[in-house]
Amino acid sequence: MLETNVCGVHFKNPLMLAAGIMGSTASSMNWILKSGAAGVVSKSFSLKPHSGYHNPTTVSVDGGIINAIGLSNPGVDNFKEELMKINRENNVVIASIYGATPDEFETLVCEINDIVDMIELNISCPHAMEGYGASIGQDCNLSHKIVSASKDAAEVPVIAKLTPNVTDITEIAKTCEDAGADALSLINTLGPGMKINIDVAKPVLSNKFGGMSGKAIKPIAVSNVYSVFEAVDIPLIGVGGIYNFEDVVEFIFAGASAVQIGTAIMDKGVDVFSTINDDLEVFMKTKGYGSIDEMIGLAHGGD
Repeated sequence: MLETNVCGVHFKNPLMLAAGIMGSTASSMNWILKSGAAGVVSKSFSLKPHSGYHNPTTVSVDGGIINAIGLSNPGVDNFKEELMKINRENNVVIASIYGATPDEFETLVCEINDIVDMIELNISCPHAMEGYGASIGQDCNLSHKIVSASKDAAEVPVIAKLTPNVTDITEIAKTCEDAGADALSLINTLGPGMKINIDVAKPVLSNKFGGMSGKAIKPIAVSNVYSVFEAVDIPLIGVGGIYNFEDVVEFIFAGASAVQIGTAIMDKGVDVFSTINDDLEVFMKTKGYGSIDEMIGLAHGGD
């Protein structure tokens, strides 16, 4: 009943781990899978090790958190070792990658083709160091080149992760579809945002600015999924502020085939996956839905 399909990849339920939280090691990602997620998205990684920003890198605010980690990671050679230890039996493993040029993305794709089921292109981080992140995803021309280069090298489906920090997200979505993206995930964190420590009159984060995630951004994420669903013909993955089964249903009705969960784990623990699955199944039985497919895009049904 909970099964879904994203560009030919089978998911036993519509829930997966979002990039950035508990996605650095095989042990943590296997824990997420054992806790009820159908798939995991790794923390974003690059060709070479990257130190990111100094602490503090996260701060709680009303409705969520602001983070500016700076895409810290140990590089693809080290990350490949973790990816190969993930239990792929009846699970979906997705690698999140980032770079500064189409060539960097293409090289990364070639490095990991054999050890993952899908690849997510992080072209949308709002707090990345210069040359990475949202500056790519806000540029149609560069987004097209990176998606196209990645797709040319890929032997598995390619997902482009979009930023909400644009004038028209459907324009970027259509660009990525035209470049060959098999699916889109949206949205990445909103921002940049800031919290100021009033005792010392300074921003809390070492980078000053960061990306906002959590409950407060869900209405924006749902709206973006709804708009993009009407603009493209490829599957969508909803991300942003998902805490319960009602949130999941909203995203599916808006047009998502699956969803990713991140910040909720910090508040509710890894059991959030099994709880949502159980509650979602009850909801579907109560409402008479026999499959996730029947629910996708229902909010577009007219008056």
